[in-house]
Amino acid sequence: MRVWLLAPTLALGLSACGGDIIPARPASAGHIPVPSNAPPPPPNIAAIKGQTAPRLVAQFGTPALDMSEGSARKLQFMGPICVLDAYLYPPSSGRGEPTVTWLDTRQRDGSPIDPASCVAALTRRQ
Repeated sequence: MRVWLLAPTLALGLSACGGDIIPARPASAGHIPVPSNAPPPPPNIAAIKGQTAPRLVAQFGTPALDMSEGSARKLQFMGPICVLDAYLYPPSSGRGEPTVTWLDTRQRDGSPIDPASCVAALTRRQ
């Protein structure tokens, strides 16, 4: 008979213990404010996609390799730290100048490198 009285008492006692263990989630959770004086983000691959060959040459200098196959074109830019391959394809409409749709970056020895680091290194070499 005492067992049925003990269960509700334990449940109430335990429920009172956890009130302050997990704080309420603030209304702004998930939004991280960015200070207005923060430095701009480093150059990255997303900023290069959609660029034309002349714009790439203006940013990185003369490519070490410029080759075409069909309507596709590959421009390769090399620096002391890394290699960037930019692949340009014409728009699907067939009209307009080819733009970068794919990029590949690697260290000079072929090992991986962060794409943003490679872009930054190549941009500084001018």
